[in-house]
This record gives sequence, C-alpha cells and structure tokens, in this order.
Amino acid sequence: MTRQATFTPPPGARAYSLRTTRGEFAVVDSSPKAGSETGPEPKGVALMLPGFTGSKEDFRLLHEPLSERGYRVVAVDGRGQHESHGPVDDETAYAQRELARDVLAQSEALCGPVHLVGHSLGGQIARAAVLLDHSPFLSLTLVSSGPAQISVSQQQRVKLLRDALAVLSMEEVWEAIQAMGPPEEVGGPARGPGDPEQLRRRWLGHSPAQLLATGRQLCTEPDRVDELAAVPLPFHVLSGAHDDTWPVALLDDMAVRLNAHRTVIAGAEHSPGADQPLPTAQALADFWDRVRPDTP
Repeated sequence: MTRQATFTPPPGARAYSLRTTRGEFAVVDSSPKAGSETGPEPKGVALMLPGFTGSKEDFRLLHEPLSERGYRVVAVDGRGQHESHGPVDDETAYAQRELARDVLAQSEALCGPVHLVGHSLGGQIARAAVLLDHSPFLSLTLVSSGPAQISVSQQQRVKLLRDALAVLSMEEVWEAIQAMGPPEEVGGPARGPGDPEQLRRRWLGHSPAQLLATGRQLCTEPDRVDELAAVPLPFHVLSGAHDDTWPVALLDDMAVRLNAHRTVIAGAEHSPGADQPLPTAQALADFWDRVRPDTP
C-alpha cells in the first residue's frame, strides 16, 4: 500500500523513492529550469542529509533558489527517517558506519560525484561517509554541524527524548511533548515545515530505533576533524549567527582546522536553510561555483 504523502514537494520538484544497492530512500529532487543560469542542464548535483528528528522537507526552501543557480538538489530521508523505511527495534541498522554506507550508495545511484551537504546530525553522517570513501563527492558542506558531541544542554534534551522512547509509543511521546511545551525545548523534534498535523505525521514516520541510535551518536561523537582535514576535498562550514547545539565559536575553530570556507548567515540559528533560505542558498551556490571542476 502506498503511504500518503505528508508534504507537497516545492514548485519544480518531485518526490519519489531513490533505488540504491542498499535499498530505497525517499527523496525530493529538483532540477534547473529553462530560465536558470544553465538552462535545464545542471552545473552539478547536491545531495542533502537532514538532521536529528528532521527530514528531506527541511531543505524545501532551498530547492527553488538553487535550481535558479543551475544546481540539481536531491534531499533525502535517511534510513528510518520519515518516509524511508528502517527497522523499528534494531538499533544496529543505524550504526553511523551503516548510515554512511547508505550515503555512498545514494551518491552512486545519482551517478555522482555530488556536492554533499549535511545538516546537524546529517553533517556527522556526511563526514563519516567522506572518511569511508571521498571519491563520490565534489565537496562537503557541514551546516550547523560541529566537530564532536553536541552541547551539554542539548545532550540533556536528547536524554529526555531517549528516556521517553524507552517506555512510551511514538504517539504517546508526541502527545507528551506537546503537553510539556515547545518541542525543541523539551527534547522533542525541532520546529520544521508544515502545520502541526504534518509535523505529527512526520514524527510518527520515524523509527524509534533510529532516534535512539542517532541520539546516542550525537551525545558521544568523537572529534574527527583532523582526520577529515587530511581528505583532499573542498570543505565549507556554514551556520547561523547563533547556535545552541554547537557554539558558533566552536564552528569557527573547526573551519580553521579544516582550512574550510566559512559562512555565517545573519538572522539565522541552528537551521539557516529554514531561517534565511535565500542567503543560505546563495552561500551554497557561490561555494559550489568556486569549486567546480571546470572552473578556471
């Protein structure tokens, strides 16, 4: 039975299941239009990975401006996220290495190499993929994604969520979160696109095992910046001007260690693509233009 779509794709984009050697993954895919910088032929392809409790729809406001700049954008739900299926109880399926191998398979299915973009948790999964094999990628952009574990305050929020998931159903956890206050302040999913019912349906699409496993990863991730810096890829560290998950100063330092291009989006916090989509899209496209293989 076909699952009812939770969100309508943005203008010019389509939602479908991307078939890979590691299974199918739900994606939203947009290509340049006839009136874009390059016409219908893309300058390149960007593969975008969402953060913890998020989904491919978190990038919905970036599709159109990036398409106008000549880029194809493929935003993906990872294994066990929203509309991509995954085991409900088996956390081993969500080990970081397994999720990284999924990303390599997604790039292969898109006939890479691709520009890889990871937001928050997605950035750490993207980093793990690049460290396994950097050859499918043209560049790596880490969006609001830090060098190691999340801040202590955010670890406490993730622990609240993990404790609740250990004893309650996904529906019960959602109801409890709504009763306690703003979800992003009580360990629940961060604010996202859509109305409350759409966000509830997105939440219920997540696998509890995925949330438990990736929540643990966020709280225990080691610093792998020096290892990443040895990889011969162009890097971009992009964030808002304020971030409670990883302090901006920590992201500044990480960019220096990576010799990365650094962008800070004014007026944005942990989700610059949602808070300030046009400046974020401009910064992404400017970086990709700069590192294009055919750029003099």
